[in-house]
Amino acid sequence: MNNSYTDLVKQTFHFPQEGFETNSDGYLQFNGLDIKALIDKYGTPMKLTYLPKIGMQINKAKKMFADAMKKHKYEGKYFYCYCTKSSHFSFVVEEALKHDIHLETSYAYDIEIINRLYQRRKINKDINIICNGYKQKGYTSRIAKLINSGFRNVIPVLDNKEELLAYKRSVKQPFKLGIRVAAEEEPTFPFYTSRLGIRAKDILEFYVDHIEGNEERFQLKMLHIFLNKGIKDDIYYWSELNKIINLYCQLKKICPELDSINIGGGFPIKHSLGFEYDYGFMINEIVSNIKKVCKKANVPMPNIYTEFGSFTVGESMAHIYSVIGQKVQNDRECWYMIDSSFITTLPDTWGIGEKFLMLPINKWNNEYHRVVLGGITCDSHDYYDSEEHINEVFLP
Repeated sequence: MNNSYTDLVKQTFHFPQEGFETNSDGYLQFNGLDIKALIDKYGTPMKLTYLPKIGMQINKAKKMFADAMKKHKYEGKYFYCYCTKSSHFSFVVEEALKHDIHLETSYAYDIEIINRLYQRRKINKDINIICNGYKQKGYTSRIAKLINSGFRNVIPVLDNKEELLAYKRSVKQPFKLGIRVAAEEEPTFPFYTSRLGIRAKDILEFYVDHIEGNEERFQLKMLHIFLNKGIKDDIYYWSELNKIINLYCQLKKICPELDSINIGGGFPIKHSLGFEYDYGFMINEIVSNIKKVCKKANVPMPNIYTEFGSFTVGESMAHIYSVIGQKVQNDRECWYMIDSSFITTLPDTWGIGEKFLMLPINKWNNEYHRVVLGGITCDSHDYYDSEEHINEVFLP
């Protein structure tokens, strides 16, 4: 019987695969990088980012949207936005910007990032900046300053009806608006409707009462929706997407300035060697659905915006730890103690129970066994004990 870690991986998954392989010395390589050499040079714990992967992800999505639009003779344009909240590191944001993208902000601090990028000549004032989130005065005032300073394509996405008043008071020139539509959550969620956005049934009335007739000052350009569960091929996703497309069609007939739908983000990323997701199929179906509904309603097809954060950067990053000790506390549990803390370096593991693709750097030819990874702190939640594809962790 083959009990080496290599045998376990090859019997469970297709391996090697894109981004992951072992070299002739038996050490793991990440996107072709010699991880062992980096450890020898810098030590652990270590976090690394393989910058070329960012561009690969961006260009993959852009090509698939271009292919789908060509296939369906879609008449709108596609805009790829990066969510700055996913990683604020300058080298990450600047790498993404090399690939002709736009930006999405979530709170006041992000506007300072926009200003710094402009000062460093990484962006110009024609870039699309989508401003999301529930906005306090500090955020709305920074958005207003950005517009007043000459950024021509800033689109504050209204999260509530009162938000418009802040821009009416402080923006001194014509500006664009978006409206976030409050999505209905799937039945398994702890609440029925998203806390973010304006109720769909209130939007037409809000437009007529507060936006229509003010086109010289501000124009509604975008409808935005985001589903917490992400972009998935199920009845719930297609139902919610069709709701916003139909709302767009209704609004377009009385609001000729409206020209864009923002479907948010939510593409899943690889958290396991067994990960499978047909991005091309989903993009093709999204484009096809939008065109079909618009044709039936006899309205122009909108531009399509997406906001990808994790999809952009998630697969470019890796955390490297060393096992510094082994503890056997009973007959069934073996602890591998690492030289860092999951709570501080991978907070999603305990905060939201996120699973990550986890592989050893060395000892692939050793026998494997079940372990629990323990962080170095004394916090009882500082551990990692299961993977995406199985409710256990196996390591050499």
